[in-house]
Amino acid sequence: MFAHKKHYFHIITKKKYYICHVIIENLLTMETKYIKINKDDNVAVAISPLKAGEEIIIDGQSITLVDDIPAGHKVTIKDMAEGENIVKYGYPIGHALCDVKKGSWISEKQIKTNLAGLLEYTYNPTKVELDIPKEDLYFKGYKRKNGDVGVRNEIWIIPTVGCVNGVVGQLADALKQETNCQGVDAIVAYPHNYGCSQLGDDHENTKKILRDMVLHPNAGAVLVVGLGCENNQPDIFKEFLGEYDSDRIKFMVTQKVGDEFEEGMKILRELYNKAKEDKREDVPLSKLRVGLKCGGSDGFSGITANPLLGLFSDFLIAQGGTSVLTEVPEMFGAETILMNRCENSELFEQTVKLINDFKSYFLSHGEPVGENPSPGNKAGGISTLEEKALGCTQKCGKSYVKGIMPYGERIKVNGLNLLSAPGNDLVASTALASCGCHMVLFTTGRGTPFGTFVPTMKISTNSALAENKPGWIDFNAGVIVENEAMEDTCKRFVEYIIKVASGEKVNNEKKNYREIAIFKNGVTL
Repeated sequence: MFAHKKHYFHIITKKKYYICHVIIENLLTMETKYIKINKDDNVAVAISPLKAGEEIIIDGQSITLVDDIPAGHKVTIKDMAEGENIVKYGYPIGHALCDVKKGSWISEKQIKTNLAGLLEYTYNPTKVELDIPKEDLYFKGYKRKNGDVGVRNEIWIIPTVGCVNGVVGQLADALKQETNCQGVDAIVAYPHNYGCSQLGDDHENTKKILRDMVLHPNAGAVLVVGLGCENNQPDIFKEFLGEYDSDRIKFMVTQKVGDEFEEGMKILRELYNKAKEDKREDVPLSKLRVGLKCGGSDGFSGITANPLLGLFSDFLIAQGGTSVLTEVPEMFGAETILMNRCENSELFEQTVKLINDFKSYFLSHGEPVGENPSPGNKAGGISTLEEKALGCTQKCGKSYVKGIMPYGERIKVNGLNLLSAPGNDLVASTALASCGCHMVLFTTGRGTPFGTFVPTMKISTNSALAENKPGWIDFNAGVIVENEAMEDTCKRFVEYIIKVASGEKVNNEKKNYREIAIFKNGVTL
């Protein structure tokens, strides 16, 4: 299957698909036009568009549709009274705003979130039993001096402050032109707007994210460029890094040199000559760390792409690897699922703090905690934050939660980790990369070209998107509701992950869509 010896694996095929901690049995076939996900649900989901007057059969009951139902959207399978909970994935996703007849289209106009302010939580631990064999799997990675491993060998030019963005851009362009990137995977500058005129947590967040980038193993060499008078003082930032490889990480303060371009190029040539000698080697899959991104883009997210990532996450963790789930506001409504999967009470308390701290952040700004779904989410069939959250949590499978990370901190334990970051795609993806993930796995039902400073793989929830945007989408999970079992799709997905970890570029890399975004919450001077 793979170019290297022993690069094989299997996933035990089961007759049941485990989706959102409930079971879907034999529902996803070529002929499937609608699906009831959980036996306790009072709505079904249209897999393809359904017409008013059409008859559907659910639990042996014939239901005549009152409305046209767009693909990915919900249809009621019983009469509902005003205030009654609407149940999907086996959990309430809000309540009905009015009486709703059986066979009706349920959108954000007929449903309201049940979410409110801060909650008190009780630890009710769930026993996790996963029967996933450990396989002898490898990828081709770069072994670093400190024992870490990278999946890319790139040269990064990172400014300590936005004032030198133009300088770092020119340096990157010049080195690319001079070397044609021969011997390295990419040469990239990462401009940002911060590093000065910041106070408190904002200043610390900037320092942490930039530190994490400088130390990231996907960089074979880094030039840090400062101005000299910024809040983020280069000398202090150098101390903030802690121990680092001084042969591969260099600094330049532009106010302290005559010609910053010539001096920068001199340093970069030195770094390039070292980085280009690095070679890929066999690395066990246990070294791989992936970020799990996007709560739910559309109604297919919780049926295809997100459960696929959940199955993959469990598989990777069974191999000794690591996955990281973030976007805390997109956990609201499904947070107890994660809390009860915490391996111990200490992790449970940390998860409670993770959730309530973000709720407090919303409330401190006078914003409700349940107004998350975007216009695109709603158009795709997601009506409430609870519904989005139940999709979000599926990305991390059923494994125990092993670690909790504040924003800007780096992975300390293998296995499933939760990371504090907002739902914003750019900020959350940057946070996942910064904590040490080698790549970000980004599920989407609407599509986005964005990529952060590590490979940002787009997994489509539906085939129409994959067909329409081949320059954005790297892997199509839509086949899961068409003609392929989840386990077979996961097998192909693992193969593809190994190829990407071994150097195959994803679309954001091919098109050079690479950006960073840093979380900001305070005063700008």
